[in-house]
Amino acid sequence: MGMKERGGRIVTQVIPDVRKPTLRDVVLENVETGAVVSTDELMSYGLLTGDGFVHGAVKHGQKEWSYYDYRTGETHSTNNIDSFWKLFKYSVRSTHIHLSREKLSLYLAEFCYRSNHREIGNLMFDACWRGFNASTYNAIKAVSRSSFIIMRLGLGYEFL
Repeated sequence: MGMKERGGRIVTQVIPDVRKPTLRDVVLENVETGAVVSTDELMSYGLLTGDGFVHGAVKHGQKEWSYYDYRTGETHSTNNIDSFWKLFKYSVRSTHIHLSREKLSLYLAEFCYRSNHREIGNLMFDACWRGFNASTYNAIKAVSRSSFIIMRLGLGYEFL
């Protein structure tokens, strides 16, 4: 399940099912009561109005992608979170090929991190560079005349 704050960050959580009690717990944990919430037409989201949220459902089945609610003055759309899921699926197909159910939350956490920090140009490189600590090296050894370098980290891993 994914949630995106307008102009803010994305939060995802792996959930066992899409039943009302499951969705209700996740929404109450992550969204302030009284907030405007836009969803698709899944019936389980009907709980939101009763829990104090201003809820609008976009009807994807009728080719509706956003709409203006004259009663509340809010425009409801799920385009941001739909775009996140589309990019996540493309990333899986092109990078990981297969995801294990056990590690799905880790893949989602990484992708959320990237999405929430996308304004940083070289995000992963810069984060790795900041985390780099030269004192963790035990030895650096060049292998004969090739360009390979074996690095033995203090953690016991070897990279070729």
